[in-house]
This record gives sequence, structure tokens and C-alpha cells, in this order.
Amino acid sequence: MLTFSFTEIIGYSASLGVLISFLMHDIKKLRIINTIGCFLFVFYGILLNFSIPIILTNTVIIVINIYYLIKPRSNYK
Repeated sequence: MLTFSFTEIIGYSASLGVLISFLMHDIKKLRIINTIGCFLFVFYGILLNFSIPIILTNTVIIVINIYYLIKPRSNYK
């Protein structure tokens, strides 16, 4: 029987969120779902005794996604 820890569930959920985001045709949906996955990865990094590479990388991706989500559409390509 498979059992998963809370940390593993968060990690798998984060991976699934990022993976699903790349199946989106709409870039706005992609960025929103990807941001959720990245937030889960940041939480996962915290649960792994503050894994700085995981936290830092995903925090930067969150900032990039938010920047493009709030940027005016006329300049968005």
C-alpha cells in the first residue's frame, strides 16, 4: 500500500500544477495555474527545511508571472 507524507503530497501537487499549466492554450490561464504550482513549490521548499534553490527559483517565476498578468494587454505579446 502506498502512503505519502504531507510534504510529498505538496511536492506532487506542485509538479502536477506546473505540468497542467503547460497544457493551457490561453497564456493567462497558463500563468495563473503555473503561479499556483510555483506557490506550492515554495511551500514544498519550506517543508524541506528551507531548500533555497526550490524557494528562490519558484519565487522568481511567481514574480515574472505576476508581472505579465498585471502588465497592460496592449503591450503583451
